[in-house]
Amino acid sequence: MAKVAQVYCNRRYMPEDEARIGLFDRGFLFADAVYEVTAVMGGRLIDNDFHLNRLQRSLAEICIPMPVTLPEMEAIQLELISLNGLDEGTVYLQISRGEAKRNFLFPDDLEPTMVAFTSARKLVGTKAQAEGVAVDLAPDPRWARRDIKTVMLLGQVLAKHAASEKGFDDVWFVEGGQVTEGASATAFIVTHDGRVITRANSQAILPGCTRRAVARLCEDQGILFEERAFSPEEAFSAAEAFLTSASSLVTPVIRIAGHRIGNGQPGPLTRRLQEIYVQTAFAEMNGHAAGRAALA
Repeated sequence: MAKVAQVYCNRRYMPEDEARIGLFDRGFLFADAVYEVTAVMGGRLIDNDFHLNRLQRSLAEICIPMPVTLPEMEAIQLELISLNGLDEGTVYLQISRGEAKRNFLFPDDLEPTMVAFTSARKLVGTKAQAEGVAVDLAPDPRWARRDIKTVMLLGQVLAKHAASEKGFDDVWFVEGGQVTEGASATAFIVTHDGRVITRANSQAILPGCTRRAVARLCEDQGILFEERAFSPEEAFSAAEAFLTSASSLVTPVIRIAGHRIGNGQPGPLTRRLQEIYVQTAFAEMNGHAAGRAALA
């Protein structure tokens, strides 16, 4: 008999089939909630400081108090990894404003609802990373505050479904003639003179954590990194393209809306970033492990 996964719900750990959220939880009624997803490799959290800080910022932007401190939140993540024996995959956190009778106006004294769970999945060496993906283009259907990582994902759900129906692996959004970002990832292009281009952070896009890590790697490696908007037409003629997220890491994009990118194969700079991202993640994991052992 398969072991039932353990989740965190209502301030305790429990089997996933016992977890319940109330009917009047505002996350369910209004999507009045935020979330984060952190990658796990070798049983260790990747870029987690970035994710927890972004979670804290998202909560503050919509006036939901932190249910626990950041160290306590990481302790919950680590306990779930341990309880579920997770080696590679993700940890999901979601915090809603809490429970109250349905009303657009919310009481100021609600206790936030926090849930967390793990998902085992292959992150390194996936088929998409090896071969690249094709992305469609679609008008950006989302609300104005995309810098807040809310659970209001219906626009993304419908756009991804429409793209999949057309034979694409994913979709990038376009607004005002410029690419904003992917439905669940940051969009990048590489110019023919070797510059990595992605849109600057603003309320128009989510400040990606893997994006931030890639920007740091580019700086460390002397790769030119430029933050600016780019049009679909510029993307079509780019030397390379790729996307990043916690669950896809660095994934080549070889086709955009029917246009082959470069020679239709993952490009050399994308391959380099894939390699150094994983190498750096494992090096940092080993460094943290050594540091903890020295303190023990």
